[in-house]
Amino acid sequence: MTQVGCHVSIARGIENSPKIAYELGCEAMQIFTRSPQGGAAAKISEETAKKFKVECGKYKIKNIYVHTPYYINLASKNNRVRYGSINAIRIELERAGALGAKYVMTHLGSAKELGAEESFKKVIEGLKKVLDGYKGTTKLLIENSAGAGDIIGADFEEIGKILSELNALPALAGICLDTQHSFASGYDWKNDFDKNMKILGKHIGFKNVKLIHANDSASETGSRKDRHANIGDGKIGLEGFKKIARFAKKNKIDMICETAYPGVIQDIKILKNFIR
Repeated sequence: MTQVGCHVSIARGIENSPKIAYELGCEAMQIFTRSPQGGAAAKISEETAKKFKVECGKYKIKNIYVHTPYYINLASKNNRVRYGSINAIRIELERAGALGAKYVMTHLGSAKELGAEESFKKVIEGLKKVLDGYKGTTKLLIENSAGAGDIIGADFEEIGKILSELNALPALAGICLDTQHSFASGYDWKNDFDKNMKILGKHIGFKNVKLIHANDSASETGSRKDRHANIGDGKIGLEGFKKIARFAKKNKIDMICETAYPGVIQDIKILKNFIR
């Protein structure tokens, strides 16, 4: 069954985030386990992890998702950045596993420094290193990008090729489909829904869509601008999200909003209404 939720702050402590999620109307939730801007990550103690799981049960938060920090770039020319990114994703998988999270999602980085062909190779190499020897239960998802500049992962065909190169790695489960990012990169969910579903099915496959970031778009389709809006207040609109919600329900995919408070409360209600 499709669960609906949103990104929740851990500013009051990871162990307190399930209660916040419940108060927002969440059935599932997404968190950062550390500052998304960088810096040292505080250890998640066994006691904290245990309390977090108890609180998730208490507040009926069924599925947990973790987002990697913003600075990830698997295609950087700078070895410190590239290997730091590999290490950061692996650490997030381990931290997420301690919390009982289902998936960790990550962006891939930028092809600006190395060019498209070499960057593709570095991404494949980097993801292989991330998952080398990994035995955890939490799996990894690639999140599509809005496509600003030379950001990798805006095109469904490109993402599909990455998945194909790594199909022998079971810990890479598939993708997190961000509706705003895809809309901004040219996939018009309002006017070309069926056409874009065919493209998604052909290159990625519906079975590989494991999570949806349900965000409306403040920017035009094809703008390549990452600008989220509350559902119904953006360019995708309510009719577009009805179709997206039907797809999520049919394929039992959870939906997580990354939209502004307090409007996110209404966003959750809208999505729940669409799938019930």
